[in-house]
Amino acid sequence: MSILYNESKKTITLHTAKTTYQLKIGNLNYVNHLYYGATIHDEDLSYLIRRYDRGFSGNPYDSLKERTFSLDAQPQEFTTQQQGDFRINSIEVQNADGSFSFDGRYVSHKIYSGAFTLNGLPTAFANEKDTVDTLEVVLEDAVTKVQVTLLYSVFEEADIIMRAVRVRNGGEGTIALKRIMSLNMDYMNGGNLDMLSLPGRYGQERQVERQPLTHHVHKIRSGRGISSHQQNPFVALVDKKANEDYGACYGFALMYSGSFLTEVELDQYDQVRLVMGINDRLFSFHVAPGEEFDTPAVLMTYTHKGLTGMSHIYHDFFRNNLNRSKFVREVQRPILINTWEAAFFNFDDVKLVEIAKAAKGMGVEMIVMDDGWFGKRDDDNSGLGDWFVNEKKIKCGLTELVRQINDLGMKFGIWFEPEMVSEDSDLFRTHPDWVMEIPGRHAVRSRNQLVLDVSRKEVQDHLIASVNRILDSANIYYVKWDLNRAITDLWSNSLPAECQGEVSHRYVLGLYRVMEGIIKAHPDIMFEGCAGGGGRFDPAMLTFFVQYWSSDNTKPLDNLKLHYGSSFLYPVCTMGAHVSEASPMVPLETKAAIAMCGTFGYELDATKLKKKEVKACSKMSSLYHKFYDLNFFGDYYRLTSPFEPVNLVAWESVSKDKSEALVTVVTVNLTMNGPQEYIYCKGLAPDKLYKVDDGSNKVIASGMALMHAGIPIPREVPEFTAFLYHLKAVK
Repeated sequence: MSILYNESKKTITLHTAKTTYQLKIGNLNYVNHLYYGATIHDEDLSYLIRRYDRGFSGNPYDSLKERTFSLDAQPQEFTTQQQGDFRINSIEVQNADGSFSFDGRYVSHKIYSGAFTLNGLPTAFANEKDTVDTLEVVLEDAVTKVQVTLLYSVFEEADIIMRAVRVRNGGEGTIALKRIMSLNMDYMNGGNLDMLSLPGRYGQERQVERQPLTHHVHKIRSGRGISSHQQNPFVALVDKKANEDYGACYGFALMYSGSFLTEVELDQYDQVRLVMGINDRLFSFHVAPGEEFDTPAVLMTYTHKGLTGMSHIYHDFFRNNLNRSKFVREVQRPILINTWEAAFFNFDDVKLVEIAKAAKGMGVEMIVMDDGWFGKRDDDNSGLGDWFVNEKKIKCGLTELVRQINDLGMKFGIWFEPEMVSEDSDLFRTHPDWVMEIPGRHAVRSRNQLVLDVSRKEVQDHLIASVNRILDSANIYYVKWDLNRAITDLWSNSLPAECQGEVSHRYVLGLYRVMEGIIKAHPDIMFEGCAGGGGRFDPAMLTFFVQYWSSDNTKPLDNLKLHYGSSFLYPVCTMGAHVSEASPMVPLETKAAIAMCGTFGYELDATKLKKKEVKACSKMSSLYHKFYDLNFFGDYYRLTSPFEPVNLVAWESVSKDKSEALVTVVTVNLTMNGPQEYIYCKGLAPDKLYKVDDGSNKVIASGMALMHAGIPIPREVPEFTAFLYHLKAVK
């Protein structure tokens, strides 16, 4: 077992392949956190805790006037409420008597094989080759009988621990959860840690910020009802000296697609506490006697091998343990062309076939019909919610259109935005009470659309039935699932006034049920997520979607930063990226090189391309297939940072057996008659010889030379030139 309980020392130790995590049933049955880091063999680490009389820090009543024992200074696995700990907390519960108090103490634990699951929430799963064990630790408040179960699933080989919390009301009256975090993580000495996060905005998602912790509470949150463009539910605490190649890194990724919260506090004693979970703003969830509430899961990891080491752990885990679709590994994903930038709303079936015919010569294998094919949908102002084919546009009908596309030897994809509704739609006219709108107030419009109350079962059932009806009517191979606004006007006509604080979370649970009813019912359809680009790109979404549209910003130089930031958590095979007409000064070949740091496709009007452009696209499409396995399944290395003043932005993918690599270099600022630039590879086998092929020249060099002496990059080239260096081990 990867989880060991020492009865005499009251320690529970969790081991992954390269890490150890230890907790202890301590004084007065409070559960202390002792250690998380590199592997330490089974010993009691409670000697690390030192107790002092901390002025103005309260002591539990039953500590028998022992002034050195205060929860305000103790490292805990899960916090209490109003028991003398004044740091950020994991739980705020209003009990049936109106009091705000929780004094959770150990009552039991159990260890079993396999990973835990959660009610209505996605979790990671164990593959056949995985060793996964689970620990459940039950804390109980002796007065209220409220129980908190701490859940830990240890994915041993993957170096991942999945955590969550389950609250059970064992009392006689209803309680209200005002705050409930998925994990609490305490560090006894955290003054040497920086915080790394991925903030952004629409069109500039998942940028990178690293900042030192100060004696404040640092918050990373979304209150938009979605995980958002502005923040991503991921944070890493890293040693101040940590870089790409070495140093301690702790990663935390929340599997939740709604409003979330991460708080990090460096306290008065230089201890650090991190909590992560559902955003407690506008949140209050009632739990009746005997009922349970599950929090979203957090995927946490530790490595001493720097930021690259942390990314590799997450990349492998996301590829292997989040999504069971055959499109993850078994079936190579086709090169697609999306019609949005080619036609916007102005298309018909004839235009679509023309685009498909032209795109086939580019090496495109699938056409995706974007927004505008349904209801009365000629602009942003109408039609959303009416999921039936507009036969004024698709005159031959959807089934026949798909047949014509298939006859060209191409696959067919389609766009949906199920969660939204237009006021000018049959659905809204029939069910105006299905939208989120606070009584007596007009709902906030965004993109001239309103939000359907997906917390309601009848709305969920309608969406499942109406979308499935379209998907079952033709040979559809791919679906783009979009969301083009944040969630406002939190109100559900199906809930009483005192339960309106539950709407946001119930919306997310309802969405997951809808996705289960559509996506899991169509295992032969490839689903890609989108939220005005990357506005809901999170680990939970990747349990449903094999890939996610990274951003509506297709400018290639902006995508250098976007892909760089995304790569800290997300593997290349999850990042939707296309070649578009944006930034005409950037060569097509460079756009393609950047898009291959993603799932690759086209976002342009194929009927307007020149012959030489079609030929160039065909060549680029061939390269996508040639390097598919390397890009999708290799180890990814960030060689330079586009956030720093560099002349070259470069990255590398290396096969797991180190027999092959692809180095991509984009020139961003090569000055005239400047110094020679070199790119230094990573991850190669030092003693192997590699043939380095850039398409015209071939050099043979050792892995050691390529990593330490580097590859010289040609200088006198046009602006924004890209180079692809294919490295192949010489037998």
